[in-house]
Amino acid sequence: MTQSLAGKVAFVAGASRGIGATVAKSLAEAGAAVAVAARSEQRGKLPGTISSVADDIVATGGRAIPVPCDVTSEESVNAAVAATVAEFGGIDILVANAGVLWLGPVESTPLKRWQLCLDVNLTGVFLATKAVIPHVRERGGGSLIAVTTTGVNMIDQGANAYWVSKAAAERLYLGLAADLRADNIAVNCLSPSRVVLTEGWQAGGGGFEIPPEMVEPPEAMGTAAVWLAGQDASGITGTIQRSEELAT
Repeated sequence: MTQSLAGKVAFVAGASRGIGATVAKSLAEAGAAVAVAARSEQRGKLPGTISSVADDIVATGGRAIPVPCDVTSEESVNAAVAATVAEFGGIDILVANAGVLWLGPVESTPLKRWQLCLDVNLTGVFLATKAVIPHVRERGGGSLIAVTTTGVNMIDQGANAYWVSKAAAERLYLGLAADLRADNIAVNCLSPSRVVLTEGWQAGGGGFEIPPEMVEPPEAMGTAAVWLAGQDASGITGTIQRSEELAT
């Protein structure tokens, strides 16, 4: 499955490592100019920075800029979006990928962990989406993508802050698709079909052992994101997509 994004501009939140970095590179390979947005300006406990990802894209012939962005801060998000528009002239694509992981049971979840999941995984999606909508509308249409998780549907496995926050993000995007249809903006959710063993998962997966057959290569998310990024409201919109199903 191939898709050309030549002439498009993508803003990828949470792009300094893991799925976000893979998606940013895949969008650039398809021809998009990419704003690599995240808090990670300097390497911390986990590898990857916005500059290292942007440099990798540029080194392979793509166009990218590193954009500092804390998705829990409206001021920071607005500044990051403004910097992107100033550099590339607009925004056609949003990938709202920034996320934090907490899979502990409800009764042992500290309030600050619950709130952090909501702040990053839900409010962060809201703020990034709110900020880019006017710019995508100005371009005559485009694509908004929220990265979620198959865990939303795993209710037989109990509850946790991560799955709850991602479920709320899915509801936000499913409703937003109807709101933005007249603006020719596609709005979709994308989740891995299986588990992508990102740096964030390794750090916050709660010790879950993942069988090899349940592990998904991150490239599947990149391929699926490129396809969704090429949509507008005349194509796929108002859906929850699984990476490996869409990428085949």
